[in-house]
Amino acid sequence: MTATTGGVSDARRRRLIRVISVSIAVAVLTISMKFVAWLLTGSVGLLSDAAESVVNLVAAGIALVVILWSTRPADEDHAYGHEKADYLSAGFEGALILLAAATIAYAAIERLIHPSELTEVGIGLAVTAAASVINLLTARLLIHTGREESSVVLVADGQHLMADVVTSAGVIIGVGLVGLTGWETLDPIIALVVAANIVRTGVGLVSDSMSGLMDKALPEHELAEVSEVLDRYESRDIHFHALRTRKAGRRTFISIHVLVPGDWSVKEGHDLAEKVEEDLRGRFDQATVFTHLEPIEDPVSFADTGLDRTTDPHS
Repeated sequence: MTATTGGVSDARRRRLIRVISVSIAVAVLTISMKFVAWLLTGSVGLLSDAAESVVNLVAAGIALVVILWSTRPADEDHAYGHEKADYLSAGFEGALILLAAATIAYAAIERLIHPSELTEVGIGLAVTAAASVINLLTARLLIHTGREESSVVLVADGQHLMADVVTSAGVIIGVGLVGLTGWETLDPIIALVVAANIVRTGVGLVSDSMSGLMDKALPEHELAEVSEVLDRYESRDIHFHALRTRKAGRRTFISIHVLVPGDWSVKEGHDLAEKVEEDLRGRFDQATVFTHLEPIEDPVSFADTGLDRTTDPHS
């Protein structure tokens, strides 16, 4: 049997930590390589690329802390677990990407105003290209593992790193063209284009983080899974309402009221609720399902379909 930590398997926790540790090691390596490339060429594009890798390192370090926190078991103060911490990390990474874009744009504008000749372009680009290949492989590992494990943190870190790969590709093209044509203005122009592109990634991460923190309902395809289960039980005597869903990291939360005939025994109602909960849990990787039994003939049963009761049905 696999040991669990408040619903989070130890194997999953170790896998997440191992993969994010790889991301940290890669960030240290690529920072070194990109700064060497900048020192060789004097390119503002390569300097901006190196600066973004520093952001990658900071983001990966934060992601590791968040993973250690979010995979902790539920406790008295956090009865539903700690997995929402994932969204804080994703939002912070999005903000860091936007900061990196602003830094690149600033450096590019400065170089547009004060252009300078580049040196050792060939060697510098070769070093940067090698660093980009390493980042690409690492980004694919992060995104793949993150999606398999439903880890918002890993997916965000992978997307951040993929944005860095796009940045590097644009910089390599720009610096290469400068070396071929001697037109120094191309270097900062390419850097500005790349900065605009990675803004899109940053905005997307911040938006996804906000959606998670605001308890957004499950996406349409997952809601369809819930409806498919409930439709199998729906009949003249059995009805469902007050469905509420949300997601916290890997865990799905589903709340539903189950209306049954008032003359059913407690055991009959309980058995039905157990079957519904079991079927719903079977549709999701990690789900917590809450059911509330109500008599279908009683008007009171329909007074609490909203989040708050607006009137007292007994008054």
